[in-house]
Amino acid sequence: MSKQITRFDATRLAELVRNRELSPVEIVKAHLDRIEAVDPKINAIVTIAEGALGAAKGAEDAVMAGEALGPLHGVPFTAKDSIDTAGVLTQRGSPIFRGRMPAQDATSVARLKQAGGILLAKTNLPEFSYWIESDNLLSGRSNNPWDVTRTPGGSSGGESAAIAAGMSPLGLGTDLAISVRGPAAQTGITSMKATHGRVPMTGIWPRAPRRFWHVGPMARSVRDVGLAFSQLMGPDGQDAFSTIIGGFDAGVARPNARPLRVGWMVGPGFGPVDPDVAATVRSAAEALKDLGVHVEHVGIPALERDFALDVFNRLHVMEMKPAFREATAGREGEMYKMAKTMLSLPDTSMADFVDAEQAAERLRDGYADYFTRFDALITHVLPIPAHKHGVDRFTIDGQAVDATYLQGATVPLNVTGLPGLAMRFGTSPDGMPINVQVVGAWQAEATILHIASLLEGVSPVNNLFPDI
Repeated sequence: MSKQITRFDATRLAELVRNRELSPVEIVKAHLDRIEAVDPKINAIVTIAEGALGAAKGAEDAVMAGEALGPLHGVPFTAKDSIDTAGVLTQRGSPIFRGRMPAQDATSVARLKQAGGILLAKTNLPEFSYWIESDNLLSGRSNNPWDVTRTPGGSSGGESAAIAAGMSPLGLGTDLAISVRGPAAQTGITSMKATHGRVPMTGIWPRAPRRFWHVGPMARSVRDVGLAFSQLMGPDGQDAFSTIIGGFDAGVARPNARPLRVGWMVGPGFGPVDPDVAATVRSAAEALKDLGVHVEHVGIPALERDFALDVFNRLHVMEMKPAFREATAGREGEMYKMAKTMLSLPDTSMADFVDAEQAAERLRDGYADYFTRFDALITHVLPIPAHKHGVDRFTIDGQAVDATYLQGATVPLNVTGLPGLAMRFGTSPDGMPINVQVVGAWQAEATILHIASLLEGVSPVNNLFPDI
C-alpha cells in the first residue's frame, strides 16, 4: 500500500484525504519510507523537514474535526534548496551557506502551506542554482531515476528526480533559463514556468537578474501543475515584478469556445535537435490535429534574427556577477566550478548590453506577432534526452555544440517572460523520457494547461514510473 500511495498524484491524494480514505499521516509516512528506500541511489533529498509528521498529525485532526480543508490539505510537497523554508535548512547548494536556517517561508512555500500542503523535504541543486546538472560541494550529485548514470538536469534536478522516483508528488523549482522545464524533460515529469511576475520570487536566491527568474510547480500530472499554480499566483506586496491580479481556474477547461490554433516547430532559431526529439514534437502536433485542433508547422522569424541564448548570455552575466561576488567574498576557496566560471566570464560592453536589450525587445515583438494568429506553440524542451553525467559537449544532428545549447528552446521564454509547460510525450530508443514544451501568450496559462491536458489524454507513454 505504501508504494501505491506514492504513485498517486497530488490531486488524487487531496481527494483521498477529503473523503477520509487516507490520512495525511499515512501519506507522509509513505513518502518518507520511499525516500529512505530509493534516495540513497538518487541523492535528490538534502534535508528532511523535521516537522512533517507533526504537520500531518495536525492535518489529520482537522479532517476528523470537520474543519474546512484547503485544496492541498494533507498533501506533502518538496522544495528546491534555494527556496526559503522557515525552520528548515536552506543552503543553496554551497558550503558558504552551510547551516543557513531561514526565519520565514518564501511566498511560494507559504502559499502551498496555506492550501494545506505539508513541507516534506528540500531537494538538491547546482551551486547557487547555476547550471544544468545538480551537483555541488555540499550535497553532491543527483542521479536520474531512469538511469543513474545520467543527470536529472538542473537547476531543479533534485526536485525533478524526487518527483519522478515517487519521493514527492509535488514540488517547487526555480527557472532562470531552463531550470524547471529541462529537469522535467530529463525525468519525464510535468512542470510549468508561468508568465514572468505571475508567482512572486520573494524568499528565493539568487534574485539577479530578477526579470529572468521564475518559480514554478513540478508534478507528475497536468492537473497537479494547474492546481498548484492556482495557489501560487498573485502579487504578495514584496516582489515588484509580481503585479498581475486576477483569478485563475485550476481546471483544464478552455476559457472560451473559439477553435484552437496551434503551431509547432523545432527550429530554426533553437539550435540543432536530435531526430527522435523532433519526431516527438511532430507526433504531439499530429495528436492535436487528430483531436480537431487546427495545427500548422510554423516559424518565428525573430528567433532566426536574434538567437535568444546569445541575447540571454550577453544580458545575464553582467547582472549575476555582483550577486555572486558578494556571496563568495572572503570564501572564494569554497566555490565550485560553475560559480568560478561565472566570475571568470568577461564583462559585456555597454554597447553590447544595449544591443542585447534591443534584441530582447525584438524577440518579444516576434512572439507578440505570432500570438495574433495562434493560441499556442509546441516545441521541444531539450534537443536531446537526458545525457550522461559530466558531459559538456555534444554532437546533435551532426552539429557539435557545448552544453549551453541545451537551453536553446527554453531560454527564449525567460528572455520574453512567456509561459511554458513541459510534459512527457515520448521515449527515446534507449528508454529515456522525451518531453514537449507547450508555449502560450502572456498570461495564457489556462490555454497551455488545456492543451497539455489534451496531449496527456492521448500520450503514447505507458510507463510513468522508473523501475527503482
